[in-house]
Amino acid sequence: MENLNAMLGPGMFVRHPTEPEWGLGQVQSCIGWRVTVNFEHIGKVVIDGRTVALALEFDP
Repeated sequence: MENLNAMLGPGMFVRHPTEPEWGLGQVQSCIGWRVTVNFEHIGKVVIDGRTVALALEFDP
């Protein structure tokens, strides 16, 4: 499966589609399929962009 988050970049706001309790997250980096996101309620998480399509939040 290809990287589902190729359009994401540092500073963008996202939500995890199956973990709404994590809250709003801000992308820290995107390196290959690894997307590092700092979520407001859980902290920094490395997401596998090949398997999870983060939801872009346009108006945080």
